[in-house]
Amino acid sequence: MPSFMSDQDVVARALSHIENKTTDRSDETWREPVENYQNADRFEKELALLRTLPIPYCPSASLTKSGDYIAREAAKTPLIVVRGRDGNVRAFKNACRHRGTELVAGKGCAGAFVCPYHGWSYGLDGALLGIPHEDGFPDFDKLANGLAEVTAIEHNGMIFVIQQDPAADRTAALDMLDAVPDVLKPDQIIFAETETLVEANWKLHLESFLEGYHIKPAHKTTFFPFGYDNVNVIEFSGPHARVTFPFRRIEALKDVAPEEYKVSDKLTFVNHLFPNVVLAELSHHLSLGVIEPVSINQTKVTTYHLTRSTDSAGENAALEAARRDLAFVNETGQKEDIAMVTGIQKSLHSGANAVFTFGAFEPAIIHFHKHMSRRLTDFGSS
Repeated sequence: MPSFMSDQDVVARALSHIENKTTDRSDETWREPVENYQNADRFEKELALLRTLPIPYCPSASLTKSGDYIAREAAKTPLIVVRGRDGNVRAFKNACRHRGTELVAGKGCAGAFVCPYHGWSYGLDGALLGIPHEDGFPDFDKLANGLAEVTAIEHNGMIFVIQQDPAADRTAALDMLDAVPDVLKPDQIIFAETETLVEANWKLHLESFLEGYHIKPAHKTTFFPFGYDNVNVIEFSGPHARVTFPFRRIEALKDVAPEEYKVSDKLTFVNHLFPNVVLAELSHHLSLGVIEPVSINQTKVTTYHLTRSTDSAGENAALEAARRDLAFVNETGQKEDIAMVTGIQKSLHSGANAVFTFGAFEPAIIHFHKHMSRRLTDFGSS
C-alpha cells in the first residue's frame, strides 16, 4: 500500500499550485444519491460494515497505565477498552454476562469491573472473577462466561477496534493499518477531550473535512485570511486519504533548502482514516476525531486533542501553544462547518436534490464514496 509524500514533496507541490493558481483535481465526478443519507437500511449496512473494519477508538496516550479504561459506543455497540496488567490493550462488549448490565461509563481506572446491578466482577483480562451467592448458579461455567471480547490492536500511537472478525477477508482489513500515519508519540500530552453532537448524518460531517473548495465562502474571516481558497494537495493510500491545507506563510519556504523545511506551522494535514476518523496535524496540536454515527440524522464526534512533541519547546510552552491553537479552531472554523452541514441536513427531505454531485475539486470525497460503495456492495454479497 503506497504511503503519503514527504514534507518536501508536499511543499513543492503546494508552492507550485500557489504560483500557478491551480490545485489537485479529480479526473472524474461522483453523483451520490441523497437517499444514501436518509435510508434506514443503508444506515444499518454502514454500521454493520464499520463493525468489521479496524477503527481508531482512542490514542494510546489515553490509556497509559494498567486499569485505565474508556467506555463508549462504537457503531452502536457499547464497548470497554482497557489496558491490562500485562500492558496489553483489550476491548470488550460493555455488558455483564448475567443480565447484560452496563459495567462502567466514561473513562477511569479500575482494578476490576464490578456490575452495579448484582455485583458480578471481572478482571482486566475479561475473566469472570466472582459471583455473589454463587451457589445460586450451580451449573454456570465461569470460565466460559467472561466478558465478550472483540479485537483490539495498538498501532502507531492509536488503539483500533474490530468488533466483528471479517473472516472472509481478515488480511485486507488489517492491511488498512499499513497507511496509518505515524504521528502520535509517547511524549505527547492529551490536553483536552471534547464530545460534540452534530445534528446531521455522519457522512455530511465527514465531507466537511475533505476539501478546501469551501474555504473562502464558508470561512471568509476565520481560516481564509491565513490560507488559500481551493488550494490543496490530495493523496490516497488504500481507502485512506490526506488533504493538505497550506497557510499563506508557506511562501516563506520558497528560498529555503528542502532539507531545512519546517512545515508544522506552514500547513495543516487532514488524514482521513477510512471510514469515519479524522487525524488532523495542526500548527501546534494534533486532533484525533472519531465521527460516530448515532442515527440517520445525528452524529457524535469524540475528539482527543494532543500536544505536538515537547522535546524542543518544553511541556508548558507546548501546552500553551496547543490550547491557543485549539481555541481558534473550535471557536471559528469548526462552528462554521457544523452550521453548514446541519443546514444541509435540514434540506435533505425537501426533494430539491436527488443526488449530490462532487466535482473535480472534491477528490477526497469521491475517493471516500467510491470505497464505501464498493465495500458495501462486497459486504452485502458475502
